[in-house]
Amino acid sequence: MKKKVLLAFIVLSVISLLALTAAFADPIPNIDIQVGDSGGKPSTSSLSVLLLITVISIAPALLVLMTSFTRIVVVLGFVRTSLGTQQMPPNQVLVGLALFLTLFVMTPTFSSINDVALQPYLKGEITQTQALEKAAEPMKKFMFSQTREKDLLLFMKYTKTEKPKTYKDIPLTVMVPAFAISELKTAFQMGFMIFIPFLIIDIVVSSTLMAMGMMMLPPVMISLPFKILLFVLVDGWYLVVKSLLLSFNT
Repeated sequence: MKKKVLLAFIVLSVISLLALTAAFADPIPNIDIQVGDSGGKPSTSSLSVLLLITVISIAPALLVLMTSFTRIVVVLGFVRTSLGTQQMPPNQVLVGLALFLTLFVMTPTFSSINDVALQPYLKGEITQTQALEKAAEPMKKFMFSQTREKDLLLFMKYTKTEKPKTYKDIPLTVMVPAFAISELKTAFQMGFMIFIPFLIIDIVVSSTLMAMGMMMLPPVMISLPFKILLFVLVDGWYLVVKSLLLSFNT
């Protein structure tokens, strides 16, 4: 289990280098430490390293938008909001669960990246540039399968990108934002369906309290136990996670 988790994090770090393709036309330069005056002229290597550090700092955000994490964490947030349990489960639990579910969903993609890009690069069979290009293909395949055509056309028309023959020809600058808004729409659709049964409970409780003349009693105090009871009886976490996993198989 530890080896699989370590492999997943290694592959994640490799994917983060995909962001560098937009900033560097050549492979990442070597980093040299020099003591003394450089003649008052900033070296190209120093500027490249500064740009490299800047890009790496936003790599986590890129990884969040390029994986299934967005949909999962938004749906889990809707579950907590619809239950009305305030901060239960806490943010750390929801984010941790979303991360492990993301690793579970993305395992086939990460395995493909490891086979076609990471291992050949570590063995010296391909160059860094080739490794980045090969690593981008599985990620594009995953994102393309979950992206709506309308969202892709939106960014392609804005950037005046020619119609690609396959998903491999779609640049990441178009694929990533299109995938992100598609994931948000899907997550909000799932969140709406989660809200419906709990909204019905709130309406019934509020109507009952008004009919009984108990205007001063907050309906949340009465509806919250019933919502939690319903969620436990139907095994809500199982159903939510099952729906999330099945949504990525379509």
